Amino acid sequence: MNHRSLRPSARYGLLPSAIAAALVSALVPAIAGAQEADASNQATTTLDRIEVTGSRIRQANLETSQPVVTMTRAEIQKQGFTSIADIVQNITATGSPAISRADALASGEDVGGQYVDLRNLGPQRTLVLIDGKRMGISSSGYSDLAAIPSSIVERIEVLTDGASALYGSDAIAGVVNIITRKRFDGLEGSAYLGQYGQGDGTKEVYNFVIGQTGERGSVTLGAEYSKEDPVFARDRSFTASPQGRAHPTPDLGGPEGSVRSNGWSGINQWGTLFDNNGTPDDPSDDRQLTANRGTTNTKDRNNFHDTNGLLDQANANQQMYLSTGLERRSVFANAEFDITDNVRAKADVLYTDREATQQIAGYPFRSTGFGDRYDGDLSLKADSAFNPLGRDANFFRRGWEVPRQTKSELTTYRFSGGLEGSFEFAGKPWDWDVGYLYNQNKGVKTGTGNLFLPNVEKALGPSFVDASGVARCGTEANPIAGCYAWNPLLGPDVNAPGSLNNKDLQKFLYLPTHDTSTTKTQVYSLNLSGVLATLPAGDLGIAAGYEHRKEEAHYSPDALLQSGLSTDLAGSETQGGYSLDEFYVELAVPVLSDVAFAKELSFNIAGRYSDYNTFGDTTNGKFSLKWKPIDDLLIRGTYATGFRAPTVADLYGGISESFDNYTDPCDTLFGSAVRNPQVATRCGAGGVPAGFRQVASGGKPATGPNAQSDSSFLSGSNPNLLPETSKSTTVGFVYSPSWFNGFDISLDWWKIKIDDVIAAETVSSILNNCYILGIDSACGRFIRDTDPENLGQVVGVTRNLINAGYQETAGYDLGISYRLADTRYGNFAFTWKTTYVDYLEYKRDNESTTPVEQRSSWVADGASNFRVRSNFNADWSWGDFGASWGIRYYSGLKEECSYDLNGGAECDKPDYRSAYKGAVPVREVGANTFHDVQVRYNTPWNATVSLGANNVFDHIGQTMYSQPNSSFSYNGSFDIGRFVYMKYTQRF
Repeated sequence: MNHRSLRPSARYGLLPSAIAAALVSALVPAIAGAQEADASNQATTTLDRIEVTGSRIRQANLETSQPVVTMTRAEIQKQGFTSIADIVQNITATGSPAISRADALASGEDVGGQYVDLRNLGPQRTLVLIDGKRMGISSSGYSDLAAIPSSIVERIEVLTDGASALYGSDAIAGVVNIITRKRFDGLEGSAYLGQYGQGDGTKEVYNFVIGQTGERGSVTLGAEYSKEDPVFARDRSFTASPQGRAHPTPDLGGPEGSVRSNGWSGINQWGTLFDNNGTPDDPSDDRQLTANRGTTNTKDRNNFHDTNGLLDQANANQQMYLSTGLERRSVFANAEFDITDNVRAKADVLYTDREATQQIAGYPFRSTGFGDRYDGDLSLKADSAFNPLGRDANFFRRGWEVPRQTKSELTTYRFSGGLEGSFEFAGKPWDWDVGYLYNQNKGVKTGTGNLFLPNVEKALGPSFVDASGVARCGTEANPIAGCYAWNPLLGPDVNAPGSLNNKDLQKFLYLPTHDTSTTKTQVYSLNLSGVLATLPAGDLGIAAGYEHRKEEAHYSPDALLQSGLSTDLAGSETQGGYSLDEFYVELAVPVLSDVAFAKELSFNIAGRYSDYNTFGDTTNGKFSLKWKPIDDLLIRGTYATGFRAPTVADLYGGISESFDNYTDPCDTLFGSAVRNPQVATRCGAGGVPAGFRQVASGGKPATGPNAQSDSSFLSGSNPNLLPETSKSTTVGFVYSPSWFNGFDISLDWWKIKIDDVIAAETVSSILNNCYILGIDSACGRFIRDTDPENLGQVVGVTRNLINAGYQETAGYDLGISYRLADTRYGNFAFTWKTTYVDYLEYKRDNESTTPVEQRSSWVADGASNFRVRSNFNADWSWGDFGASWGIRYYSGLKEECSYDLNGGAECDKPDYRSAYKGAVPVREVGANTFHDVQVRYNTPWNATVSLGANNVFDHIGQTMYSQPNSSFSYNGSFDIGRFVYMKYTQRF
């Protein structure tokens, strides 16, 4: 009988040495030529058939018609990055991080995780797999790579092509497949320790893997602990001030010209009082008084001075984390057992507990800053023990003593198990498997540093100081039990009655919140693959299968947040789920083989039918072509349709509150009204006063476009959403010349278009539609304040998710690798990978008059859209010694700057014209390059010692006033200093 045993190790990642060597040398997408050259002397019939990312058909030939980037464990070990997210983020096809470690002001269920975003199309459009099976997702559709310990990884395969026909929803931009270590024999332990040159941001990782493999099965067990300390923005010169190194004080740009900036906070550390001089109905008569530093007596009006914006404003960056702290504990195990020679049982489990901590400055409290949200009176009452005016008075002050912290904990439980086997039918080999996957993520988000408004109102009411020096609410005759009085006029530099330095007062005013979340993914699967027939050109392969998947999610903000009585953002529950049934089939059809101009010609056809209990059904397909006119050249191409189903949050998400960044086109400093008379006319007709200035967070005029709002806006879900649809095309080649041994070059052109994009329109786009484009229906979607104190300010916008517009991107992926044959000076290997984005378009709605945004090389919606990303790596090994050098390149970016009639050195393109926004002044910054180095030594006692530095030359990028992927004037994609590390791995 000519059946194939399940036991050959090639099937489980332990390939014969020739193929293993080829995988190590695989440093460009689609590495067919190099592998064929290295394995030319071994007949493929001795190899077991394996499944590669991008195909469900098990095969011996690792060449594919689709571009796949492979990183082996050996390559990963030569990097100085410790998390899977950071490792994948360095692939040139990835976009900017969705929620970077520098997004200190980000909020929501997904904050604290790490996500991959291929092609800058959004992390919800990149499918993440573990051993070919879906990873669990949040209610927003995000897969947290921080839940995967690096010690579990055998290799990472990234398919940079649409794959919905094979894997279903979410695989629009591509697929990241984490292949884990199996059939491990022995014991391995590793320790990693590093920190930045400034002595902070310490990272430590400890892990071990132990396993045993026998005749009929194997067991592998491992554990990992990692911790990354946070880095404060104040400890870097480029983030110590909100406007970067060039503007260390709160200004509008100074002699360098008017630049885009969100400015300083406008909220003082020292209490600032509004003295209306007896005319409370005339806001223009208000006088701002700030308590002198160090004073303990605010009853005496002489202890105040007229507020000085430059000296009294708080620099919020001094309390904010530039890099989020992260701590993770993981345990994983997998086992397999041969029930018979043709049937095997397999199971794997993963447990991860991840904690991430954010910190931002204390809350910028304004007694008049809550509008209709809170019905009470938050002014400092006339009979407060601390009021110097003798009448109710409004004030503002930042709660400097109590920074706001958010601790995000996520616990992942994952189990996958099933049976697999092989058999022969009509003399042809077949493989089958049945399995079950369960993934649960449970999250708890604890927030501190926000005030409970009812208690604030009590603390600002009548008060007195008792005999023990404690500030009490009420009067001496009728004190209010359990209530502590607050003196908001004191600075953080004093301890006195009513000071926020009092711990009892802090507990009274600041109540912690606890948000909870649970998401569950369950998949039942059945797969069959094999050979239908042997054609003249080779085997006609087929794969078919069925999957039933169920997604559930529940996100519950704390009851305090749902009540709206906290200074934190209000929100409501997200709860729901959906289920689906899917069938797929894939055919691998050989057409020609070993004939003139066709050493191989084959194509692959795949189709998938998905039936959801929400929107209905959809069918998607994929066609791939592989042609080798000669042995040295592979030409490939694919065309695929895809989709992304609405997530639980898209369909059933609760109404949430946010302070959006937006640009009011009616602003008379940087708005379109300055340059476009039609816009100015529409603004005036809409009730916007002459000389209007947009007010930013903190109640001060915005210093540039895209300032954070001073009022909260609402956004919600839509249960009637339909799936996004996509079309993707890839055409390329791989050339491995036989006359130039060890050299490979690949080039792929790709294009992806997504229609019916699920998105919420931004506040800026709604305002632009009304005033710039003159779309009357858009003018009824927002509210401007009619109160004289706040006349004309946008105070209300509600945005629901819709299917509208499209996203489209196209570009090129270039890969070059060269491995020298053994020399007397050792072995040398060089790789160069580059992604060039030709264009990245985004249309927000279905209005025919709305222009298309061109985003490539621009900062847009807070994301960096680099036109070019390029990595070069050189590796040398000689005996037990080795070294590697890596270069990471990011091309330059454009960002808007505020309009300045006189120009300015930083706003270097004041006359720039945009097809989307017309005349818009622009600042352009140059490219950035980071260098990484590592040296290593394999000791005689079977250990490896590595020393290295990421960003070895301590390169710092330019100040970016648009704060891309960051809450600071620095790009959140870039290194924040030189990071030096040591790694020790011991094997037994």
